[in-house]
Amino acid sequence: MTETEKLQKVLARAGLGSRRELEKWIADGRVSVNGTVATLGDRVGNEDTLRVDGRIIKVKPEEDIVQRVIMYHKPPGEVCSRNDPEGRPTVFDNLPRLQGMRWVQVGRLDINTTGLLLFTTDGELAHRLMHPSNGFVREYAVRVRGGMTPEKRQAMLDGVLLEDGVSKFDSIEDAGGAEEGANHWYKVTLTGGKYREVRRLFQSQDLDVARLMRIRFGDLTLPPQLRQGRWMELEAEQIQALIGKVELKGKKYTGLYGRARLRHQRTGSKPPRKARGPYRR
Repeated sequence: MTETEKLQKVLARAGLGSRRELEKWIADGRVSVNGTVATLGDRVGNEDTLRVDGRIIKVKPEEDIVQRVIMYHKPPGEVCSRNDPEGRPTVFDNLPRLQGMRWVQVGRLDINTTGLLLFTTDGELAHRLMHPSNGFVREYAVRVRGGMTPEKRQAMLDGVLLEDGVSKFDSIEDAGGAEEGANHWYKVTLTGGKYREVRRLFQSQDLDVARLMRIRFGDLTLPPQLRQGRWMELEAEQIQALIGKVELKGKKYTGLYGRARLRHQRTGSKPPRKARGPYRR
């Protein structure tokens, strides 16, 4: 019997978008399998012909798919969408161009929040990185206006009932500021990913967030050399570490140089030298 997988998973792995985005494409009738409009829950195999908006999608074997992941330092004023109806700049404007694939963002930051965003060409990997069950810790640097009392601090650690459920910080660390000043910095961590969750938690205690910057996602920390509006590509070892944490079946070699290394192993030829300088625009 031919092995099959969920349609949205196959399309996500091909780099067309996140699984959630592709599920909407299927529900909207944009995807067909063997000439028949697909439905959510369809499973497909290697012999099936897939089309999106009438265009045939070539589904590569899993071992041939190139996975790329980049860290991006988001500046204020950029929106986390591909196209903005108001014409504002988006986080996709400064990303490297791709052929036959798309960058899928891992989570979102609101327009005024800066800091670390992840993008990948593997929609299934993006889906698993975002899923709450995998428990990736997000760390933020927050500049707060207002007086932080021990009671307010403990309330945010114990849990606060917001409009969409209970939220809490895993930790709150004093990060400095003038003793009598109106603004004070804190570092906070949480594993949730609700809309504007950090800001709303502070607002629940009558504390106003003046600045907010994400500085860590899981084990990945925003490099101090990575300036706003710039991106940095992860090394193969870093990608494999991410894959291992979400129990995604990984490829031994990923990125631009993976297949060349495999050819080197088969033929004994000299592998290519990897380009230097990971900080790119």
